[in-house]
Order: sequence, then structure tokens, then C-alpha cells
Amino acid sequence: MVELETKQQVKVLIERLDKDLELPTYAKEDDAAMDLRSSEDVKFLPGEKKIVKTGVKMAIPRGYAGLIWDRSGMAAKHSMHTMAGVIDSGYRGEIGIVLVNLGKEDFYIEKGMRIAQILIQPVLNTFVEEVDKLEENTERGAGGFGSSGFK
Repeated sequence: MVELETKQQVKVLIERLDKDLELPTYAKEDDAAMDLRSSEDVKFLPGEKKIVKTGVKMAIPRGYAGLIWDRSGMAAKHSMHTMAGVIDSGYRGEIGIVLVNLGKEDFYIEKGMRIAQILIQPVLNTFVEEVDKLEENTERGAGGFGSSGFK
């Protein structure tokens, strides 16, 4: 196993819109993503989808993006899931989290509750080149959606 001697870090500037809320933080030292908190009380009915405000704006450096992920406990215990979740480096608005209640019971989000995680990750811009036909003689070919089996 190879470990880096020092952690690689990138500076993200954060504007806190609600001074009562904690800044996004890592729950544990070696966590990959920071927890984001709700800046409002919100009730979700079963099947309901809403955007929940976090009370923060971020300046993510160019060449990076913020990826929004579920908090595993909310997903596993309460069937609350995040949906669309890419925060581009040029975005400067308040971060909102799209949440959906896939459970069978109402779910209540309270102000200050940790509702999602943001993973700051390097990204590459892609150069797109159009071709007349793609080469398909790969091991996978056009197979998808379970074509490699389940066991």
C-alpha cells in the first residue's frame, strides 16, 4: 500500500449566507467529502422532490468541480437521496441540493441537518472530435445494462 506523506489540498472559498450554520466540514479526518447542511426546515412527503438550500456559496477553483453525493445514513435509513449534483467552478450562486423522498413515510429536514456531501474533484475538459463511425471491436462492444452478468 502506498500512502502520500502529505495530503493534497485545494483551497475553496466559501461565503456563509446564514451565520447560524456551520461551514461545510469533513466529519472525520480521512473523509473524501464535506458535509453540507440545510439552511431551512423542509417537509418531504413520500415521492416528493425539492431543492433544499445550504446557506453557502463556493468558489471552486478552475479545473475542479464539486460533486454532490448522498449521505449514506439518510439513504439507507430514510430513503432520502440526492439527485442532480455537479457544481461547476464558475458557479457562484447558493448551493441547493435536489433531494427526493423514495420512502413510504414523511421525512423532515431541520435547519442545520447534514443533508448531502460535496466531493471536490479535479476535472478534465474534453476535446470532442466527430467521426463517421466508431470502432466497435472492443471486449464490451455495444453491450450495456447488465450485459456482463450479475455474478
